[in-house]
Amino acid sequence: MTEVGEAGAVRPRNVGSTSSALEGGDRQGRTVRIGQEVGILHRCRVLAQNTCLCVLFRLTWVFPGTSTGRREQSPPAFSKKQWKDLDGDGQADLTVHGGPTKAVYAYPSEHYDFWREQLPGTVLEWGRFGENLTVEGLDEESVLIGDRFRVGTARLVVTEPRMPCFKLRLRFGDPKMIKRFLQSQRTGFYFGVEEEGRVEAGDTIELLERNPHVDLRVHEVTSLYTTDRDNRELLRKAIKTEALPESWRGYFVHNLARLEAS
Repeated sequence: MTEVGEAGAVRPRNVGSTSSALEGGDRQGRTVRIGQEVGILHRCRVLAQNTCLCVLFRLTWVFPGTSTGRREQSPPAFSKKQWKDLDGDGQADLTVHGGPTKAVYAYPSEHYDFWREQLPGTVLEWGRFGENLTVEGLDEESVLIGDRFRVGTARLVVTEPRMPCFKLRLRFGDPKMIKRFLQSQRTGFYFGVEEEGRVEAGDTIELLERNPHVDLRVHEVTSLYTTDRDNRELLRKAIKTEALPESWRGYFVHNLARLEAS
């Protein structure tokens, strides 16, 4: 079980098929029984919570002087921390990870089959992409920026897609992994925390609120960063989406100004 705390005040700097019942192994190899809970719009649930303490260590053999997060098999007891991200989850670099808009990273379990085809021979257990929650029934095309969900007893709001850093490349040992990840549009997405609560594998994900005046989907934000940079209509829609972090909106304002000046 994982306790989710309210997001801290650190501002991020970087921009740049469900079944009625399912059994799967979590990161510790235990069997997780997923029941028949039904959300408001989707039958969605948490397949695994992969939160644990990340330990800093030096990567002098690749990037001298840098550090990354390494996951431990048995997380310690959860406790409140200064940054109030997921309790029990330490993040190595808080300038690009964590903070109020990136407190919880969710990754769709449905993407794992795609990556097993793309990465033959690679062991892909839940949590392999560094996600806090491996989820079923939610993806980048169905989820809108600003959607509010009840996950376990916590209240979360969708804020932005994940933009991978070099640590994803290190995790998979593939120098092209960042490019492949972005091109796939299978980025997963971040939640901010609006109400503290506890989350564990098998919990229902229930849509609580969707703003009828907002229709910016998670994958559209990624597209504006990768393949659809000159889409002025979509840029304007993203800029008007107040739930999208200011760092993203400022980036899109700059891009739109560039296009209109050309």
